[in-house]
Amino acid sequence: MTYDVIVKDGLWFDGTGRTPQLRNLGIRDGVVATVSAQPLDETGCPDVIDAKGKWVTPGFIDVHTHYDAEVLLDPGLRESVRHGVTTVLLGMCSLSTVYAENDDAADLFSRVEAVPRKFVVGALEQSRSWSGPAEYVQALEALPLGPNVSSLLGHSDLRTSVLGLDRATTPNVTPTNAELETMASRLEAALDAGMLGMSGMDAAIDKLDGDRFRSRALPSTFATWRERRRLIKVLRKRGRILQSAPNVAKLQEALNFFLESSGWFGRRAGVRMSLLVAADAKSSPGAVYLLGPVTRLANKVLNSKVRFQHLPVPFELYSDGIDLPVFEEFGAGTAALHLKDQLERNKLMADPEYRRRFRKSFDKKVLGPTLWHRDFHDSTIVECPDKSLIGKSFGQIADERGSHPLDAFLDVLVEHGERNTRWTTIVANHRPKQLDKLATEPSVHMGFSDAGAHLRNMAFYNYALRMLRRVQDADKSGRPFMTTEHAVHRLTGEVADWFGLEAGTLRQGERADFVVIDPAGLNAELEAYHEDSVEFYGGLSRMVNRSDAAVVATGVGGQVVFRDGEFRDGYGQTVKSGHYLPARGAKLPVAQPV
Repeated sequence: MTYDVIVKDGLWFDGTGRTPQLRNLGIRDGVVATVSAQPLDETGCPDVIDAKGKWVTPGFIDVHTHYDAEVLLDPGLRESVRHGVTTVLLGMCSLSTVYAENDDAADLFSRVEAVPRKFVVGALEQSRSWSGPAEYVQALEALPLGPNVSSLLGHSDLRTSVLGLDRATTPNVTPTNAELETMASRLEAALDAGMLGMSGMDAAIDKLDGDRFRSRALPSTFATWRERRRLIKVLRKRGRILQSAPNVAKLQEALNFFLESSGWFGRRAGVRMSLLVAADAKSSPGAVYLLGPVTRLANKVLNSKVRFQHLPVPFELYSDGIDLPVFEEFGAGTAALHLKDQLERNKLMADPEYRRRFRKSFDKKVLGPTLWHRDFHDSTIVECPDKSLIGKSFGQIADERGSHPLDAFLDVLVEHGERNTRWTTIVANHRPKQLDKLATEPSVHMGFSDAGAHLRNMAFYNYALRMLRRVQDADKSGRPFMTTEHAVHRLTGEVADWFGLEAGTLRQGERADFVVIDPAGLNAELEAYHEDSVEFYGGLSRMVNRSDAAVVATGVGGQVVFRDGEFRDGYGQTVKSGHYLPARGAKLPVAQPV
């Protein structure tokens, strides 16, 4: 019997956390046909991968991406796949493109995820062939997908489709009983189509794009708990999940997620919830000590099923001027970002009264974690027309000039052009000891890369490889904090099980989504800064990762699609390797004949 692909002599991790073993994998018809301790007959096999000295693991699962527009323009999703990701989830943070009209969907998505609006509109206008979830899933399945794709229905998308974007973002407007039932039925239809569940957003920091309702908060943030409970009831009945972000400024709001997840109160089952975000935030250095124990205790007492998503690497951000979501935490920051014209924005930032208001909110003490630590001494310039400023922090410039750090920041932007001044800071996960603890904390799961969004702000496409590097380095130094097989399980089988996906393990009889890793390639290049031009976004230069020495090969559905730094011919264009993965136990909707 011949094989399509043989991966031989590799250290095989099956994704369950079991001890790895030296094995040979024979792949046929997209499935792992054989896992053998003995050599396999290579006769007639067109592709043999020598994995001696390498690791063979299930493909990584990125449970938090915003590829909703990009997948329509470039179905290969190369930036993830080249780093061993074989399954991605769309529709996070209340944002999806299932029901809302094109302009509404673009207004919901573009500013929040920092993707130029014209390309989001263009992607939808060029590709849209759906009016509901079954057709949406069919449209994704019809694409020449590189990785596998699954998705959630966004609450903001759903709410907009029923109330209209204006009413959906107007305070004190609540859906009528009939409208609420329409929302519930549309969620049911999405689950019928195989979508994993629903995503929400409770924190009102994210704002709309466009000209009609610019700078209003996302629709889901206006929902009452009566509305949320009605939709969660649908998820509970169907055994599906909720992904959301609590408003941490209101303790009761955060507690409601645990209460609604609970299997108590006469409910037959709890609802699995994946919440944002578990991090060692500089803005609240003590919070990391409480998050795990408090979440575990609340889950135990309330019989709930809540986990927090965690990015297992330092959370490093870059910004061109003020174009960074952290500034939406300030009313004055939102006022600047509200202005699309750069001359108007510069005029505002130079205005003394505007600066006074900005300083007042900037200096105000805030209880609880925030996105940004607000420390301009920890914010370093990396690009500027004035070369003497490169390498300096805005706080250092303020000290030299005898000014407030915020004034120094705004002065530099006005003097040299906002888009010409690029700077960076790490906002979270900066303490290795706490990062290691979070990696093993059972109340968190790995994810939150935001792949496909914030194109000029961050790049965490290779977060799984970086986590494996940390595990390997700790082991070599004699200070291990987790085993490699545990780390692989957390990045694959564990998250697949939580989200209800048939993915994440690499065993006989299962779909052959795999990555061959050279442990010698888990080096400092994983953390290096890189940019690359994106043709389908008009040549925009976005942040990427380039650590091709780590990944020998990536296989999706039994096809080797990336190998030795190159994608196979026709990848993402004429070659289809990935599929839409419905929720476990569900089936893909059948396309109706035309």
